[in-house]
Formats: sequence, structure tokens, C-alpha cells
Amino acid sequence: MRTLYVGNLPWATTEEELARAFAAHGEVLSARIITDRQTGRSRGFGFVEVNDADADRMIAAMNGAELGNRVLTVNEARTRS
Repeated sequence: MRTLYVGNLPWATTEEELARAFAAHGEVLSARIITDRQTGRSRGFGFVEVNDADADRMIAAMNGAELGNRVLTVNEARTRS
């Protein structure tokens, strides 16, 4: 399993929409959108957990792709230190 960072998400994107966008290019294990703790609004980025074998293909397909008229930034998530 690998975790992909997805930046520049439209504010109204749901986790289901995020998973569906990536599912066209491989198996999505989970998707989550990071929200502000106080307001509950999306912070405009999220993470998608995918099968190891599909990760590179998904990054190539989705980095620079449009979702809701915004150009996504997709790369492998860095681990917290």
C-alpha cells in the first residue's frame, strides 16, 4: 500500500468523489480529505491510499489532471518524521 498526496482540490470535493476519480486508474483502498478542525471546511488537499502496483500509474495519470476546474497536484506522500 502507498499513500498519495492530492493537492489543489476544489473545496466542495467529497471523499467519494476523490476515490472515484482515482479508481479509474487502479484500486483505491481509501480516500480522505483534510479539514480544518474549527470550521470543518476542506483545506484543499487530501490523501488516497492505493495498491503499490497502481501508485506510479495513478501519479502519472492524475498529476496535472483537472477535477472541478482545478489542476491537481499528485505525488507520493512523505512520511511524518
